[in-house]
Amino acid sequence: MTNSVHTNTSAAIALQNLTRTNERLSDVQSRISTGLKVQGAKDNAAVWAIAQGQRADIGALSSVKQSLDRATSIADVALSAGESISDLLNQLKEKVVAAKDTSLKTQSRQLLDADFKALLKAISSQISNASFDGGNLLNGSLTSGIKFLANADASGFVTLSAKNLTLGGAIIELSMSDSLLTLTGSNQALSRLDDSITQLNASLGAIGAEAKQIEAHKTFVTKLIDTLESGIGNLVDADLAKESAKLQALQVQQQLGAQSLSIANQAPQIILSLFRGG
Repeated sequence: MTNSVHTNTSAAIALQNLTRTNERLSDVQSRISTGLKVQGAKDNAAVWAIAQGQRADIGALSSVKQSLDRATSIADVALSAGESISDLLNQLKEKVVAAKDTSLKTQSRQLLDADFKALLKAISSQISNASFDGGNLLNGSLTSGIKFLANADASGFVTLSAKNLTLGGAIIELSMSDSLLTLTGSNQALSRLDDSITQLNASLGAIGAEAKQIEAHKTFVTKLIDTLESGIGNLVDADLAKESAKLQALQVQQQLGAQSLSIANQAPQIILSLFRGG
């Protein structure tokens, strides 16, 4: 190899090797600091595109889960109110059956009727207040129920059916016009009350079944999100144990490369010795 003060081939080679080592070291440090082996499209365009698509699906499924959480809350409020109303109907039956006693005096009937009307008002109040985030399944404001998101592309829905529990309706037949002041009125009230109890329990059973379906679907969506996140991790996450080993090896190579470059840079000094006197 020619000795020259203009060209130091050894230094150029050492510098190239050191530069490559520094680049690899920078990549490894970046993977360790971020925990990702694919941080952007330039790292691996195909894998990055797949991961981004899955991240979009996860974002959409998170919105689906929020919608299902709202559905669960609305159903829970409706069921709580419905169960309370069912208890009130049971209390009403006690009053109505007592009013069928032919030996009752007028004052006793008036007291029973007052209790009867107070319980009906309590039922009406609970129906009107069975609302969560503006959604009330029991007051008749919704005719077709409420639809909630079921999938990531918003093409599927799950529905909570509305049940109109307002007084004098198809489910609770009793109304404020019913009275226990007469035996005839008591008989009519008992017939409507028995129908109301049966119809209310069936309605609450339907809401409960739909709420259970929504809960099961929410569990599935949660598991699907976890699976997608795991899949993205398999694609883009760095193996930190392996990267740590690479880091140590590259740090040694960097030190050796710097030392090699230092030795190569001293080569022109040898030329000076050739011109020194003996």
